[in-house]
Amino acid sequence: MTKVLLIYTGGTIGMHRNPLTAALEPFNFEHLLQNVPELSEFSTQIDTYQFQPPIDSSDMSPARWTDIAHVIADHYDAYDGFVVLHGTDTMAYTASALSYMLENLTKPVIFTGSQLPIGQLRTDGKENLITSIEIASSKDSEGHARVPEVGIYFGGHLLRGNRTTKQSAEEFNAFESFNYPHLVDAGVNITYHQARILKPNYLLPMTPHFSLDNNVIIFSLFPGIREDLIRHIIHTPNLKAIVMRTFGSGNAPQSPWLLNALKEGTANGKVIVNISQCMQGAVEMSRYDCGYHLQQAGVVSGFDSTVESAVTKLMFLQARYTDPEEIRHYMTQSIRGEICK
Repeated sequence: MTKVLLIYTGGTIGMHRNPLTAALEPFNFEHLLQNVPELSEFSTQIDTYQFQPPIDSSDMSPARWTDIAHVIADHYDAYDGFVVLHGTDTMAYTASALSYMLENLTKPVIFTGSQLPIGQLRTDGKENLITSIEIASSKDSEGHARVPEVGIYFGGHLLRGNRTTKQSAEEFNAFESFNYPHLVDAGVNITYHQARILKPNYLLPMTPHFSLDNNVIIFSLFPGIREDLIRHIIHTPNLKAIVMRTFGSGNAPQSPWLLNALKEGTANGKVIVNISQCMQGAVEMSRYDCGYHLQQAGVVSGFDSTVESAVTKLMFLQARYTDPEEIRHYMTQSIRGEICK
């Protein structure tokens, strides 16, 4: 019998509506399980682990990511797969962070949740939860997990965790991986796209990493952005890295002050990563003249990375390496399938 550990961190899936305030509030995890009697029909053994108190996803933090990584690492040998119930607002950040923290993952870690609480009549939570467990427990003919990586399952699709962005606050199809195809599509049948799924080295152990360095910031360029504010950000004490969201395929204003400010930042050891503001497409810094000037200022390309993936990857790398050049190098390499070059 396969075994799956269901980890409840919080989120809408485990909430109910307060009859007095009409606001959604967490409730006992056992009530969540009672609303899904179908779980008893699985041939898989399903055990549970609950964070107490439940975490609102808006309060998610690197310390909480470390807690989740510890739960998975501590129970890794005892289970065939893991399903993490999580709020949708920061799920893509958490899934990205965990993909870096769990090196050479050989078992599924599937994040899911819902847009409506599990106790409501029209909830999307039941299907998301049931299919996530089925995927997490699925093995191939050799006994290996079909999806040995961190993924997000929502609305009939399993997406690579560090490729995913929340696209809607209202639709049941809340997530999409715009620059990478789905790993699994679930309709009448569950279709595994094996060629798209990471293949670990089964001769090596899974190696967890628990340290993150969050001395990083995200800022978006826009027409009329002020020089004094940019310089204030770049010269912030202890800041090590910047995810700079640029226009189109990685373009920025060619204002001398901006290029000089970026050059000062990189010269002082800050890692500046160029990420497009577009949801689909990649940064191509050699495509236009302004991109070339960013390269000359020491800015590195984030290629087709999501913002969530770029910022968590920087936190991971900064905790492991002190040399900015080494971090710049790894930011241009795919270490968990997060970018295509």
